Amino acid sequence: MNVLVVGGAGFIGSHLCDDLIKKGYKVYCMDNLSLGTRANIAHLENQGAFELIKGDASDREEIEAVFAMAEPEYVFHLAANSDIQASASSPDVEYRNTYTTTYEILMAMRRHGVKRIFFASTSAVYGEKKDVLLSENTPNLSPISYYGAAKLGSEALISAFTYMNDMTALVFRFPNVIGPRLTHGVIYDFIRKLKLDSSKLEILGDGKQTKPYIYVKDLVAAIASLSNIDSNVEETGVRLYNVGVEGATSVTAIADILCEEMGLCNVKYEYTGGEGGWKGDVPRFTYSTEKIRAEGWKPEYNSDDAVRLTVKSIIGV
Repeated sequence: MNVLVVGGAGFIGSHLCDDLIKKGYKVYCMDNLSLGTRANIAHLENQGAFELIKGDASDREEIEAVFAMAEPEYVFHLAANSDIQASASSPDVEYRNTYTTTYEILMAMRRHGVKRIFFASTSAVYGEKKDVLLSENTPNLSPISYYGAAKLGSEALISAFTYMNDMTALVFRFPNVIGPRLTHGVIYDFIRKLKLDSSKLEILGDGKQTKPYIYVKDLVAAIASLSNIDSNVEETGVRLYNVGVEGATSVTAIADILCEEMGLCNVKYEYTGGEGGWKGDVPRFTYSTEKIRAEGWKPEYNSDDAVRLTVKSIIGV
């Protein structure tokens, strides 16, 4: 079976490509290489079951050419600008890379009669709801970042396209995803800062921002277990799941784990102050994962474990 992974050279996408190849699928990977890299999928490029296509999924002609060539039966849509902080200065980035990619992929599916899609959404669609247990049915979604808004708009497009075109969609809302091949985020930033000066560490906000962190291989396992790629069951509509882990980890705790693993002592933490690290940052939230656990999936690693494993993979411990 041919599958198309849009954003497949990125952090999460490359791990998903690994898994799909192992399971015997012919994988076409489309990526504009703005955040994704050839290094992430270099180990796959000599395999006959994998093909990288450099292209922009927000461009109708380019996505059309990929569909015509690959003839996919299942589309995994992970193309987005995943660096939320960076997009704060340029909302156009989210409109093009996160929202428009979704529309053009759905239009290509409509033209080519492709009926099944996985979409990588985010906890950012909920907005700043600090004292609410966030479930898939939480009302009044009000994202506070351009990234969250573009993802919520994408979810709305998927809902309409699945209804109007008898498609089926699997949508995951997940929190911070970390692991090998990570390219940005708090862990990545802390390592960069400490390599420049190991005597001190600037921490954005008050360090109390506390979020669940999921290990990338746990997330890929969840995608694999619920995608039903080979299913012959005729179904339409959207299946929506929160995907999360046990526990949550504060920014200061991440700094502590990092200093411990790097063998650094007496590092002075310098907090910039404020509850959030930057405008659009949600300082804390609590996820309900009851629905996906009822499907039989559960992560292997909790939040703190995921952080420590990620740190070790990046610094080479």
